[in-house]
Parts: sequence; structure tokens; C-alpha cells
Amino acid sequence: MKKIKKVSKVSKKSTKKDEKEKKAKKSSSSKVTQKQSKEVKSKSKIKNESANEKDVNKILDELEKLYPDAKCELNYGTAFELLIATILSAQCTDVRVNKVTSELFKKYNTARDFANLSIEEISKEIKSCGLYKSKSQKIKDTSEQLCELYDGEVPDSLEKLIKLPGVGRKTAGVVLSNAFNHPAIAVDTHVFRVSNRIGIVDEPNPQKTEFALMEAIPKERWSHSHHVLIFHGRRMCKARNPECASCPIKEDCNYYKELNETK
Repeated sequence: MKKIKKVSKVSKKSTKKDEKEKKAKKSSSSKVTQKQSKEVKSKSKIKNESANEKDVNKILDELEKLYPDAKCELNYGTAFELLIATILSAQCTDVRVNKVTSELFKKYNTARDFANLSIEEISKEIKSCGLYKSKSQKIKDTSEQLCELYDGEVPDSLEKLIKLPGVGRKTAGVVLSNAFNHPAIAVDTHVFRVSNRIGIVDEPNPQKTEFALMEAIPKERWSHSHHVLIFHGRRMCKARNPECASCPIKEDCNYYKELNETK
């Protein structure tokens, strides 16, 4: 019986020790969880500050002051020329496109002109723009459809434009806003990057970004917002090494706030 009592005492001590260790672990784990939760909440707070709390008009006003001459940087004389230039601008600089079209449009500048060319002839003219094989096919097919359906004219309707070969929402938006002066937000790589970095929107792809921007920005500012966001993306808010220190809207920018939080 004595031996049993001794074992019982040892057992109780061991149990108490185990309980203390468990409590210590639980407390430590709880502190880590609370810390992680605070970090997540902090980042979440920054992200959720998008269109709900940001003064979008104030941001756009600052960008318009910075880029008073913001406009489409593709050279064109007609809606058709702009359509072709925009197709050529995919993964190519506007500077390069303008060099190509300055000679191209002297020879061919209507849908009928391009519909009558072969793929090889178009390819030869646009080769330096890159992706010339697929772009040549799109230009040829689009020109033929314009001749068949619209007597060679470019329609001023989003629904009709996006049915043309090689014309997506971005290309259609560029044509509608610049050639026809219709309110539109064309979301290219710069608009997508800059609007999500700032926190005007928080979307995973260009199409969702376009719809979110249409909600966040007053309709009368859609078209010009497209230009100032592009200018900002090309000149300051670059994909690599953005010039945050010089940016006039850094205090309203989620990306800048996140950078400072990690320092």
C-alpha cells in the first residue's frame, strides 16, 4: 500500500507538470495567432480601403495636374486607323507602332485596302511590331468583316466591336473613347497595375478591373482616367522600380503604405 501511495504522488506531480507545459504552449500559440491576426487585419485594412474610402476624384485631380497633356499616344486620322494601330500595339510600344503606321497608312488606310492584301503582304509591312503573323491574320479578318457587315466602316458599339477578330474589350474601349468620344475605360497592363497598386480597385484581372473602375470613377471621367493612369504607369509607377518617393499620390497609395509597413 505504501508503494502505491508513492506512485500516486509521483503521478500527481507529473500530471501537474504536464498541465503547466500545456498551458505555456497554449499561451505561446495564442500570442502567435494574435500577432498573425493583427498583421492580416492590418494588410486587410489597407486592401479594403479601395473604392470605399479613397477619394478617387482627389487622386485623379492630382494625376491630371501631373499629366495635363495626357492623351492617346497612338497616331491616327480615322477610327479604322486607330483600330489597326491598337491591334498592332499588343506587346509593342506606341513609339514603334507609330513608326510603322506612319509609312503603312500612306499606302493602305481603309478596311477595303487591307481586305485586298494577302497575309504575307500585311506581315511584311508590320513585321517590326512583333507577333506579326497573328496580327496580320487579325487585321485581314477584321478588315474583311468590316467590309461585309458595315460597308468598311468601324461601328461605334462595344457589342459590335468585340465581335470582330482580334478585338477585345481593351481595343474596343480605346476606339470608342478616342475615335467616337464615348465614355469608356480601356484596361491595358498599365491601367491594371496602377489602379490596383493605388487601391482604387482590388481585382485579379483586367476585365474585373474595368468593371470595378466603372463603379469607382464618375462616368464623365472614364476616358481621361484611362490616359492619366497609362501616363503614370509609363512614367512613374513602372512595373519595376516604381518612383514612389516622387509620386504626388503616395499618401493615398496602398502599395506605398505596404512598403512602409514592411520596413
